[in-house]
Amino acid sequence: MLPKVGDELGKRKNAYIFAPEPKHHGRTALIWVLSVVTVLVLGVLGINFVINHQVRLDSFRLTVQNLPEDLENWSILHISDLQGQEIGSGQSGIQSAISGKSYSCVVFTGDMVGKDGDVQPFLDLIALLPASTPKFLIAGDSDPSALVDATAHGSLSVYADWVTKVQQAGVTVLDEPLSVTRGKSNIWFVPEYYYSLDLDSMETAYQNQLNSLNESTAGLTPDEAARKRVAEYQLEKIARIREIKETITAKNDVQIAVTHVPVTSVEMDETRAGTSSGEVFSIQNAALILAGHFCGGQWRLPGGGAIYVPDYGWWPEDENLQGLNYLRGVPQYISPGLGASDYYPFPGRLFNQPAVTLIYLTSRVV
Repeated sequence: MLPKVGDELGKRKNAYIFAPEPKHHGRTALIWVLSVVTVLVLGVLGINFVINHQVRLDSFRLTVQNLPEDLENWSILHISDLQGQEIGSGQSGIQSAISGKSYSCVVFTGDMVGKDGDVQPFLDLIALLPASTPKFLIAGDSDPSALVDATAHGSLSVYADWVTKVQQAGVTVLDEPLSVTRGKSNIWFVPEYYYSLDLDSMETAYQNQLNSLNESTAGLTPDEAARKRVAEYQLEKIARIREIKETITAKNDVQIAVTHVPVTSVEMDETRAGTSSGEVFSIQNAALILAGHFCGGQWRLPGGGAIYVPDYGWWPEDENLQGLNYLRGVPQYISPGLGASDYYPFPGRLFNQPAVTLIYLTSRVV
């Protein structure tokens, strides 16, 4: 007997109903891979968060030939590139690193405030430091403006408003060579660019500007009055610098050059070439150059070096970015820094622990 058409169709339907569902191996594998990647990314971010909130204190001893006995073991707390960031409440991350440490002075090598102009994180950091300890600041390229403001602003001071707040907190701005005396010896903190500055040309320019403003028959505008104050200030400063250059001696004075952007070998050669032979006030006679700017490369490989730096490209040498190196025999220390800079095309610090440094000067060979 031939099967009925209805029976055959029924069997086919039953076959489809009870057939096993197809296995989606590809979808399962994709979900597994995405889960693993997500866990890894969250783990990396978590580890990096912890690293970025634990400030490291580096320290080393630097041999300085003919260091005066009065300055033996002089210590410098070198801090750079805070970039207006808070590392823990009230800068508690920094406090943990320096708590219980003593130092002879503090040097800030720029970008402490950052482009957003919020000075409060820097003030919070200053509040952690002993009030009686000398503190020196040089401005960086990411700070709101130069130290001196030649436009009308919130006060009659020649300094920018953010600088005035920092001064009121006990920090001395390095707009000229300044010194601290111990016993019969002086340790000078010199803005690095002063070693190559043409004081005669600078004096002529400001004197001409001042003469022009003084000859004005109409009353000065607020901006013109500000420019006049700056011109008078700069002329007085030039006179002081001429005096300083004559009084610094090789026997009792130590020079520390301070800059934001590290000095290169080419710049070192150019500065030396413009200095008269035998002149004491010279970068060649600096016991140390202090710098910052590069934030240690910002993004680093775990246990490795920086990934990319605009000035140096991919996988640059660390000696150009952080730590101690020598330029024609002069030691330069580049701070790893604390914050993250807009100088880089990527945000934040990656596997790059924030750090401050304690440097001890000694005449002994180390």
